[in-house]
Amino acid sequence: MGRRHRHSSEQLSLGHGLGMDIEVQHIDEIGEHGEVFTRRWIVEFILDLAGYTADRDLAAFVAVEPSCGAGAFLVPMVERLISSCIAHGRSLDDIGRALRAFDLVPANAELAQKAVRTVLLDAGLDERSAIAVGETCVRCADFLLSEHEAADFVLGNPPYIRLEQMSPTRRAAYRRACPTMRGRSDIFVGFIEMGLRTLAEGGVLGFIVADRWMHNQYGRDLRKLVSKSFAVETVIAMHDVNAFEEPVSAYPAITILRRAAQTSSVVANAAGAFSEREASSFLKWVSSRRATLETGAVKAARMPTWFDTDSSWPSGNPANLSLVADLERRFPLLEDVATGTRVGIGVATGIDSVFLTTDSGLVEPDRLLPLLMTRDTTVGLADWSGTYLVNPWDGGRLVELDNHPRLRRYLESKAGEVRHRHIAQKNPNRWYRTIDRVEPGLLEQHKLVIPDLKAFLHPVLDRGMTYPHHGLYFITSTGWDLEVLGGLLLSDIAELFVATYCVKMRGGCYRFQAQYLRRIRVPPLESIKRRDRVELSRAFKTRDRALASAVARRLYGLSPDVGLDIE
Repeated sequence: MGRRHRHSSEQLSLGHGLGMDIEVQHIDEIGEHGEVFTRRWIVEFILDLAGYTADRDLAAFVAVEPSCGAGAFLVPMVERLISSCIAHGRSLDDIGRALRAFDLVPANAELAQKAVRTVLLDAGLDERSAIAVGETCVRCADFLLSEHEAADFVLGNPPYIRLEQMSPTRRAAYRRACPTMRGRSDIFVGFIEMGLRTLAEGGVLGFIVADRWMHNQYGRDLRKLVSKSFAVETVIAMHDVNAFEEPVSAYPAITILRRAAQTSSVVANAAGAFSEREASSFLKWVSSRRATLETGAVKAARMPTWFDTDSSWPSGNPANLSLVADLERRFPLLEDVATGTRVGIGVATGIDSVFLTTDSGLVEPDRLLPLLMTRDTTVGLADWSGTYLVNPWDGGRLVELDNHPRLRRYLESKAGEVRHRHIAQKNPNRWYRTIDRVEPGLLEQHKLVIPDLKAFLHPVLDRGMTYPHHGLYFITSTGWDLEVLGGLLLSDIAELFVATYCVKMRGGCYRFQAQYLRRIRVPPLESIKRRDRVELSRAFKTRDRALASAVARRLYGLSPDVGLDIE
């Protein structure tokens, strides 16, 4: 790791008037500050995972605790610094240059200074020096609105509090200082961002923090920042672990990030039984070469890399995540220009009661589009039930109603309902449009259609006879034999990709939406032998998931008996 120097390349500070407003500077000491105090063994575990250990010459580095409170992280850090200084023949006065702690509440800062002083006095430092080190290390300041020297470690438990609970002035200052705090963000997002920007090359951030930023929309910009410039080293979900001094519903995860290129990473799910003893065993596993760890208290796996995307990062069984990361590294995406394969969604009308009909004589025949509904796919075939779309589109353009008198009369008879829609009010001259355009040529194309809400992937082949409704997603391809591709999508390997990225709905269903279908990786077309093509096609026609999965394992280079715990 780097030594002390000012961090200038991405520094965000009190400039631009951020910290000069009186309202920003005012602190309500009895208000809510999002403080959640971490248990001692959890702190020690995080410090070990981050490499902040006494066997190293810690006084040669700079460590930051961004929200120290009364010292839950700070005291163990000072104790490790003391042991390190003694082991490396350093003066305890060096601690004052190796540690920076922040808290914006004066009472907390004072408590933290006293805690540092007490630990140093117990270690034999004279009182004057102990006071000086404590006052040097602990600053009463807002970490998010302060200037920072580059740090080798940023360690702690940042506060949990929604931005909208802050005063408008402070909220605006935080958003300017930490632009990844988008939408209805929590301020811990800003602490992660500022902590990362403070790191020197090779520096490590170790936090216990809610993992929602990894999955929710408000964390997208932070995920983008991490994917671009940092490495995800360790993520341990601890939702059921008693990690704090008081019960909280925070979905916590220990998260270790490094300013370095991404290499391998560790992902784990800790159960409620995870304790100090299991933490020690986990650290031994991390130091070993074993690929996985599974006990009654924790499941963990090594991953060849992390997910290089600012979209929602996946969660779930660590072994599955490791497998998906490996497959993503080795195989191309389903949606691929090289094979002419794309994923799309059927047409949304905005008012189905008007635009959907079973009356074949309602309007001009060329204004009726055979529409495939979700219920038409239940038997594994595209079995059209006679629903039409009253189609106001031709060649991607809205038709002129004057040229279609029956269509005009019908739509004008429903004008009160149709014009009431938001899209019609925005475009009064185009009041009769459906929300989505009808895509030219899609009706005639052969396509796989996939219902959205299902317990498993359920691809069905339409041979150019119908157009999909918005409850169906479609896949077209100029390169793939769609029956072969359908067999591949019928496999549990394909389902694993969706299950990894998609949160299962109540009732045990997944959302097989385009964003998740696009995450599926497929073997290169040229690598699939004739025998495998024949078997995949047969599996698709007969809905034989077991056969499809067996062939898929062979094509993905997996053991025939590899287990997939798709929850």
